[in-house]
Amino acid sequence: MAPQKVVLKVMTMTDDKSKKKAMEAAADCYGIDSISVDLKEQKITVIGEMDSVGLVKRLKKVAKVDIISVGPAKEEKKEEKKVEKKEEKKEVPKEEKKDVKKEEKK
Repeated sequence: MAPQKVVLKVMTMTDDKSKKKAMEAAADCYGIDSISVDLKEQKITVIGEMDSVGLVKRLKKVAKVDIISVGPAKEEKKEEKKVEKKEEKKEVPKEEKKDVKKEEKK
């Protein structure tokens, strides 16, 4: 099983006490690498090799939970495409600058 990233919205997480309960419930699941909590947006992001259904079941005992997204932990393909596009954009303006300089000299 590959590491996955699960983003959950915890509706009843409004203060530090409920935040602590939600974190403890999420931390009890096996295979979790990291947990991050955003109290303002009421979101918990969990990364690891865990059962997302089991994670939600544990959290539902503590609070009302909605699943926002479940996906792979790392998205490498998108990053590679961005790097290639940036390199292509940088090369084109340099050629144009050389043409402009040659015209100015004439």
